[in-house]
Amino acid sequence: MEVIVTQENLSFALNNTSRVTSTKAGLPILGNILLRTDKSRLLVAATNLEVAASHRIGAKVTKPGSITIPARLLNEFIQNLPKEQLTLTAKDNKLHISSSTSSSTINGSPDDEFPELPTIDDKKAVKYTITASDFKQSVSQTIIAASGDSTRPILTGVYWHSFEKKLYLAATDGYRLAERHITGTSSSVNAVIPTSTLQEVLRTLRDETVELDVLFDETQVTFRLDEVEITSRLIDGNFPDYRQLIPAASETNFTINRTELIRVIKIASLFARESGGGIILNVDSDKNTLTINSIASEIGENSSEIPVVSSGQAASVSLNSRYLLDALNVMSSDEISFGFSGKLAPCVIHEITKSPAYKHIIMPLKS
Repeated sequence: MEVIVTQENLSFALNNTSRVTSTKAGLPILGNILLRTDKSRLLVAATNLEVAASHRIGAKVTKPGSITIPARLLNEFIQNLPKEQLTLTAKDNKLHISSSTSSSTINGSPDDEFPELPTIDDKKAVKYTITASDFKQSVSQTIIAASGDSTRPILTGVYWHSFEKKLYLAATDGYRLAERHITGTSSSVNAVIPTSTLQEVLRTLRDETVELDVLFDETQVTFRLDEVEITSRLIDGNFPDYRQLIPAASETNFTINRTELIRVIKIASLFARESGGGIILNVDSDKNTLTINSIASEIGENSSEIPVVSSGQAASVSLNSRYLLDALNVMSSDEISFGFSGKLAPCVIHEITKSPAYKHIIMPLKS
């Protein structure tokens, strides 16, 4: 193999793909990057058997071929080279890298030891084209509610599913639930994508990326953006029927300025560390005020009152301040709506927009 590439393109491709490499005992090849010529491009790829990432960059190919090289060494080495053209030559399981000022050789392995990269059949797959901005917002708003408990793997991902001709993303850890409508659809999909895969796609998105394709088959999902392709296994199992947990109506409702609520909750959370982050929200429907209280026996206590527009009956509820902040920080509207029914029913938060697409549910703390 002999190719000429730019340092910038190769460095970007290595940075994107090397993140999915693995150092599993007994499978050292998973710690390698695959370099393979593909017509007038160079394929840079890596896999950990759960996720595979590949990036094709422009190249002047004078001799086709392939090789695998230790990912960490190659990535760090290329990052420190000057921004100029590089000549890569693979021979006898060694990669020779030369620039105008340097020449180096890195020991590699043949690509026949490298796992076959997963593929998805475009003709059979369910495909969605989503704008990069919608993808970023939708994933960021739902991924925060996914569980980190590996004993319940189905909850460690984000549930992509069609419902009433709309595509939704949803996630829950049993204490909170996030749901986001992302686009309309005439197709049917029912898949749980690992959060680690979605985080990898978010890291790969560039500012100039306009849209990406998402393709599903029965066991895999593939994301295609620019010259990058990320393929991941889906989490096996049935996601809970979460819609039955969303209240149809609330006895106490109020609207409030989101920025002001974040400020007050941050203050209250300082006094709530001893109680697991628990704070108490009191709504006075007559005065149209929300009072937030938090008490720490060794530190002191805090009480803040802010104006709201309320309806329904006066009530109070105890919530986890971190969960509240997580939800509010991924919303973008100036005003948000908040509803609950007593101390034990789920609390519903959503943005106030012409077409609300995001809903966040938080279970109260038992006081």
